[in-house]
Amino acid sequence: MSHTAHIRSHRKPRRSASKIAMRAGVAGGVLSTLAVAGAAGSASAAEPVTQTLELPTLTADMATQVAQSADATQQAAANYQLQAERDAAAAKAAKQAKADLAEAKKKAEAKKKAAEETARKAAAERATRSSERTTLSAAASADTSVSTSTSSSTATGSAAAVVSFVKSQVGKPYVLGASGSSAYDCSSLVQAAFKQVGISLPRVSQDQSTAGTQVGLSNLQPGDILYWGSAGSAYHVAVYVGDGMFVGAQNPSTGVAEKPLSYDPPTGAVRVL
Repeated sequence: MSHTAHIRSHRKPRRSASKIAMRAGVAGGVLSTLAVAGAAGSASAAEPVTQTLELPTLTADMATQVAQSADATQQAAANYQLQAERDAAAAKAAKQAKADLAEAKKKAEAKKKAAEETARKAAAERATRSSERTTLSAAASADTSVSTSTSSSTATGSAAAVVSFVKSQVGKPYVLGASGSSAYDCSSLVQAAFKQVGISLPRVSQDQSTAGTQVGLSNLQPGDILYWGSAGSAYHVAVYVGDGMFVGAQNPSTGVAEKPLSYDPPTGAVRVL
């Protein structure tokens, strides 16, 4: 036996063919991969590749959502504005209604006061007329000779002419504002009668009731002007013609008529002649 028979060889043991082949294959694959990668890298370096991301659906959806959001915002703003306008209109209407109500109350109060004043004056006038009637009645009872002695048959001169004129107009119609000769109202008849004797009287009853000297109803003479109401604010006039009678343009239903003093007792009289 050789003295080296038990000494291990310093050479590595041989690998099996299969392992070598496997490693060769792996190495070859790696080299191939590196080669492909290198080629791709070279191509990449030679010509840059541009990649485009197309997102048509996502972009359209986002645009729609943005538009819808804008529409909603605009609609909300319009609604707020409309509501503000309605609130302002309601406030203005409420303010106007309050002012109208206050004005209506003010007018109603004024009308009420006017009606009360009219009623008060009417009552005072009725009381005055009633008092004058009582006085006239008492005077007529106490001195019946007055009316007898002042009959139209005893009127002379201007008084007779005035009495004659008014009696000649009896039967003609009463028309408010008329001044003769086919129609009269109360004051125009008196004015026309005194014009016959050259006396110019005012046109209206109020002024005619103060045109002469005030006389008592118990001392009447033909040609005296009778008035109804108070002196200076009379609402009717006529001419005393004697015998307790007067002639006046009374109203549309009676026209110019001759009536007794008892028909509608006057409240006063003035003497112009």
